[in-house]
Amino acid sequence: MTETTKEQQNLNPVAVKINEGIKNENPYVYEMLSNYGREVYFSKDGNVKQIADAKKYSKEFNATSGFATEHGKPMYLPLLADTLSDYDPADIFLYSSTLGSPELRTTWQEKMYTENPSLHDKKISNPIATIGLTHGLNLAANLFVNEGDTYILPDKQWENYKMIFSETKKANMVTYPMYDKDFHFDTEAFRQTLLSQRNKKKIIVILNFPNNPTGYTPLPHEADELAAAIKEVAEYGVNVVVISDDAYFGLFYKDSITESLFGRLANIHPRVLAIKVDGATKEEYTWGFRVGFLTFGINSDAMNEYLEEKVMGVIRTSISNGPTPSQTFILHALKSPQLAKQKADKFEIMEKRARKIDELLSSGKYDDAWDLYPFNSGYFFAIKVKGVNADQARIHLLQKYNVGTIALGDTDLRIAFSRVDVEHLEELVHRLYEGIKDLQ
Repeated sequence: MTETTKEQQNLNPVAVKINEGIKNENPYVYEMLSNYGREVYFSKDGNVKQIADAKKYSKEFNATSGFATEHGKPMYLPLLADTLSDYDPADIFLYSSTLGSPELRTTWQEKMYTENPSLHDKKISNPIATIGLTHGLNLAANLFVNEGDTYILPDKQWENYKMIFSETKKANMVTYPMYDKDFHFDTEAFRQTLLSQRNKKKIIVILNFPNNPTGYTPLPHEADELAAAIKEVAEYGVNVVVISDDAYFGLFYKDSITESLFGRLANIHPRVLAIKVDGATKEEYTWGFRVGFLTFGINSDAMNEYLEEKVMGVIRTSISNGPTPSQTFILHALKSPQLAKQKADKFEIMEKRARKIDELLSSGKYDDAWDLYPFNSGYFFAIKVKGVNADQARIHLLQKYNVGTIALGDTDLRIAFSRVDVEHLEELVHRLYEGIKDLQ
């Protein structure tokens, strides 16, 4: 009896069917699945199918789903509905589908194709709605990360990656220096780190641009080099799950690529599964709405269906489905003719702040207090302080100068210029400088 046959004996028949479908479409994607990813499934013959049958065929008494109605419409409290009078109650109070609003998903996919020219003529899955980007990252981790797997990311990173992949999934983090000694983005270090893992069966690569904490997005030739390195390691026979965390997508201010690396990576090699995690959180300035998306680079419509069923299984066993109101609000915004102008206005504000920071910090006036990590996008800039401990500097800046920053390790401070109006940025930088000089 083969190992695969033994494995299948312990799985639900629906999971076996989905797994076989994935293997037929691309066996490398099946190999990438975690143990849980192989076990999880969504049964179309369970409650969801019975509810769908009743919705389609029952014209009188549909007593299936666990919500309440009055006279055929959703039951709701007027005190809540009165504040949402522009919306159909069905678009606010009813459950969303497991994968999210179908119209919202289609609209977001159209947006992705428009904003990412590298996706032209490439096949991608229909985006799956998530509760923010962290949920999307968790879905990807559930499906593709086993204990002991290796995941790769730069030394300048969002701290929650460690919580998701190391603490929760027990994967092993491998980092590469994001910048070389001259503070240039180090694509060769990225390449060498990937090649050091070429004897592994699978690796997970996380790409976060614009980067949190540094605010950097690769230049066009650097983006090409990153993609080439991923393809190179795949050609050694390594299965590569590459996740583009595009939380700050669209906020590109200077010289960088102005699209997601996902466009370059989707379908680049049969052994590469490109995953895009993005959302309305920062793109549409709706932090509290918690609407994100999970999208796969795929090779067929059948693969889209199989991966959807896997994701549905994970969602069904955790949150069941996402919130309907926030998805409705985001769809309304995406369809509005006012969206482009209003987003352009906000982008202009952010760009002016970024340019002001660039002007101030490239003047040379502050070089004895810190080195500036290159930045050209996003919400943040980061500095490497000289002669002081970063956390001591953080506390001192807060207590004496009323300036809040984030300390990262012993040397780095992250500053969110997104939180400071342009007319106050010079004063902010002055206080940063005075605080660090106090401690040197």
